[in-house]
Amino acid sequence: MTQRGEHPKNKRPLRKDEAGETPRGGKSEKPGSPRNGKEAAGGPDTNGGSSGGDPGSGGNFNGFATAEWLTNAGDASDVVLSSRVRLARNLSGHTFVHRASKEDRERALQICRDWILAANVCDRIMWVDLHESPAIERNLLVERHLISKQHAKGKAATSGGVATPAAEEPRAVAVSIPDERLSIMVNEEDHIRMQMLRAGLSLSDCWRDASAIDDKLEAGLDYAFTKKLGYLTACPTNVGTGMRMSVMLHLPALKVTGEIEKVKRAATDMNLAVRGFYGEGSDAVGDLYQISNQTTLGKPEGAVLADLQDSIIPEVIQYERHARNTLLSKRRSALEDQVFRALGAFTHARLIAADESMQLLSLVRLGVVLGLIPELSVQTVNMLFLMVQPAHLQRVLGKEMDQEHRRIGRAAMIRARLTK
Repeated sequence: MTQRGEHPKNKRPLRKDEAGETPRGGKSEKPGSPRNGKEAAGGPDTNGGSSGGDPGSGGNFNGFATAEWLTNAGDASDVVLSSRVRLARNLSGHTFVHRASKEDRERALQICRDWILAANVCDRIMWVDLHESPAIERNLLVERHLISKQHAKGKAATSGGVATPAAEEPRAVAVSIPDERLSIMVNEEDHIRMQMLRAGLSLSDCWRDASAIDDKLEAGLDYAFTKKLGYLTACPTNVGTGMRMSVMLHLPALKVTGEIEKVKRAATDMNLAVRGFYGEGSDAVGDLYQISNQTTLGKPEGAVLADLQDSIIPEVIQYERHARNTLLSKRRSALEDQVFRALGAFTHARLIAADESMQLLSLVRLGVVLGLIPELSVQTVNMLFLMVQPAHLQRVLGKEMDQEHRRIGRAAMIRARLTK
């Protein structure tokens, strides 16, 4: 496989018409082409006709699909929830997003949309224009790890010298449905932020799929690229391959035993980033940590993959499993007390905040994985990590609520789910 950070792979510049405007392969929108929250090729509205499009409406968990990364499938799923490969790309000849006017962003959005929907990147795809979507729909996508918090909020720009509110800035996301493995953010920090997300330790599969889709996009989009630097990105730390590989791990035993700080320091020493549940700038609620590479310049993708998939992450997994076994063999009563106190809180609580529920769910998941709570499945707990989040909770309960009523509704929802 060609290493992208070293030289162009199938670099083919866009052919333009004599006016120099129309990108090769770009299709104008036709009747029946994708609209906000609808499938490509004029497919059915993915949320039964309501506005905005409902991510995850293709399956069943209180009306939501079970996104693949929550299924407890894949290797080392007792510790690893998901693996992700993200590629950052920009259009050559177009102002990068952070310096672009509203008109610039609209042009970039149209070019990307036309080709993404024409390139056959997956069997079924949902396109969502975020600047036309209500806040709760954008937050649903954040909670499902399909867009970043930054992309949900938008980035303010100017048009004719007049500032445009950030939320109204042209931006979008394309999502494969119903598996939600693929998402392509358009006009986030870069023109294109593509990610592949899969369950368990599966970085090799994520990289294979992301590379194949990148080839399809690169066939019709002229990427900003130089032989010396590689792919050019808005943030200098992404220049080169433009690739970040990350794994989300559940590390409650390392937290209980006080070993988690050693793991974080060791990761930092190896030039890895350790972040929380929602990535950069987020806290590790629920003992969920994301570990990712920070080097994108001068280190090919294959070397990054080998380091994470074959060496670093397996070692962290081994540490966590060892800590779990130590708790079972030497501190079993204390462990059981924590696990069943958490389960008891869910059984009897009448108000519960999101962060508190995440920490309690972490202990319950640990108990399920260790066989202390055989009547529950790991997948149920994984889904609850998602369903306790504010936007999902409000969608499940069918109404928008203030914080106090969300706490009441969250307690009732968890109680009902765990006592079935």
